[in-house]
Amino acid sequence: MKAMILAAGKGTRVRPLTYDVPKPMIPLLGKPVMAYLVEHLAKYGVTEIMVNVSYLHDKIEDYFGEGDQFGVRIGYSFEGYTKDDGEVVPMPIGSAGGMKKIQQFGGFFDQTTIVLCGDALIDLDLKAALFEHRQKGAMASVITREVPWDKVSSYGVVVSDADGRITEFQEKPDQADARSNFISTGIYIFEPEVIDLIPAGVPFDIGSELFPLLAERGLPFYAQRRPFNWLDIGTMSDYWEVLQNVLTGEVAHMDMPGTQIRDGVWAGLNTSIDWDGTTIEGPVYIGSGTRIEAGAHIVGPTWIGHGSHICEGAEVVRSVLFEYTRLLPDVSLHEMIVFKDYSVDRSGEMKHVSDYASEEWVNARDRRNRRRKEGVPATSQQEKERQ
Repeated sequence: MKAMILAAGKGTRVRPLTYDVPKPMIPLLGKPVMAYLVEHLAKYGVTEIMVNVSYLHDKIEDYFGEGDQFGVRIGYSFEGYTKDDGEVVPMPIGSAGGMKKIQQFGGFFDQTTIVLCGDALIDLDLKAALFEHRQKGAMASVITREVPWDKVSSYGVVVSDADGRITEFQEKPDQADARSNFISTGIYIFEPEVIDLIPAGVPFDIGSELFPLLAERGLPFYAQRRPFNWLDIGTMSDYWEVLQNVLTGEVAHMDMPGTQIRDGVWAGLNTSIDWDGTTIEGPVYIGSGTRIEAGAHIVGPTWIGHGSHICEGAEVVRSVLFEYTRLLPDVSLHEMIVFKDYSVDRSGEMKHVSDYASEEWVNARDRRNRRRKEGVPATSQQEKERQ
């Protein structure tokens, strides 16, 4: 069996993270989510993996290379073009269109292929899924999951008969129009004949175009319902919830990195923690090179990225701070994600640091205690700190 990882999208619903990194590179416990997918494939002996890339493609290619460090072989298919001045312009051609391009180029899909969206954490038994796929004589299989009815509009809805044969596929229908609350998890098993159905040279999507085509033609197209962990990073709210689950140990195959220095507290290398008046209630991870001053209060599940600085009296509750975040004295963050100049709360509301009445956090690599406001002269003390 071969594999295809879909990684060409912009991930607009996971901004601000995807301003700087493509969605498959969003970190979980300090490692890109796509790395867990590659490791999972390798565990089941899937060693030939194609990845379609477009937006910020170099971030993916630079990290994974040709896959040697994972014991697999990885190839890439870039979707876009280069202008005369050398600027690279991403131009995705749809999830199915990307597969057709790969097939036309080198004929990669010459056997059964597992297709995965590059933005979800899974522990699916691939061997069992492949067995059911072949037992039913399926041309295409979709791994499904039951979700609450008020969530169906965010997914592709699968309608199937008693034998699991898919009779209809609805791409993100309104709740009132949805004919099922079983949804596609973005995990598919395809035979080569499926690729033959995709038109060449035009954008074409798996969920909104290929799957309805398979259902309308009455081809052997099946849904699978099987128990497995599926943590989807569809939105920033999803990302916060996934990290909370991971940090509390609810995902069995993901262990906290670093060394446990106290009950429920893990730390990377060379951290500096002043315990005078400081309280840390786990689970909490403190990244390498992080400084925590006296009187700080940290409540888990919380992740503090490497090189960060939690100043005196600051409070961090059930939050995620990306690397090199300096939280200023007496500032409180509750159920927040802080990424560079942006914060996102639990409901997904994004704010720029300039939207706050006073400075809450700054870049920890800046040697000044506080960032100088635009147009305001630096004080003599700030000038000294820059020297």
